[in-house]
Amino acid sequence: MSGNGATIVTELGVAELLDTLARRGETLAVAESLTGGLLSATIVGVPGASRVFRGGLIVYATDLKATLAGVPADLLAQRGPVDSDVAMALAHGARDRCNADWGMATTGVAGPDPQDGVAAGIVFVAVAGPVQAHVRRLAVAGSRAEVRAGAVEAVLDLLGAVLANG
Repeated sequence: MSGNGATIVTELGVAELLDTLARRGETLAVAESLTGGLLSATIVGVPGASRVFRGGLIVYATDLKATLAGVPADLLAQRGPVDSDVAMALAHGARDRCNADWGMATTGVAGPDPQDGVAAGIVFVAVAGPVQAHVRRLAVAGSRAEVRAGAVEAVLDLLGAVLANG
C-alpha cells in the first residue's frame, strides 16, 4: 500500500492478531462499507479464526449504516458516510451489535469516481475496544481493488498497533 505507512498484512500477521486476542480471551467483530466483506474474508481465511471472530456487518448502503450498525442518522445526514466519526460509530456498532470485545470498521471511496464530493482513495478505518478507540484517515492510491485491499491492511495494522500498546 503506498503513501500511508501501513505494512502489508500477511496471513501470518492476521494469525498473530487472532492469537493475541485468543490469549487475552477477547473477541472481534467488523462493520464494513467499502471493503464489502473483504475484511471478514481475510480474517476467516486464517484457520482457527472462529476462536475469536464473532462476525460482522456489511453496510455498503448508507441507510444500513444506521439501521444495522447503529450509526446516528443525523451524523450520516450531516457528514455523509465517509467520515472519521462515522468510522468510529461503525466500529462501536460492530462491537455492540455482535457482542464482541473489539470492533473494526472500514468506510471510504474505492473509486474509480468520487462519491458525494469525496475523492476516490479516501478511507477511514477505526478500531474500538474495551477501553480505547482509534481512527485513521488514509489516502490510498491505486485501483479500486488496491484501495479496498489497502483499507483491509490499514485496519488490521491499526488493531495490531492498539493491541501492542495496550
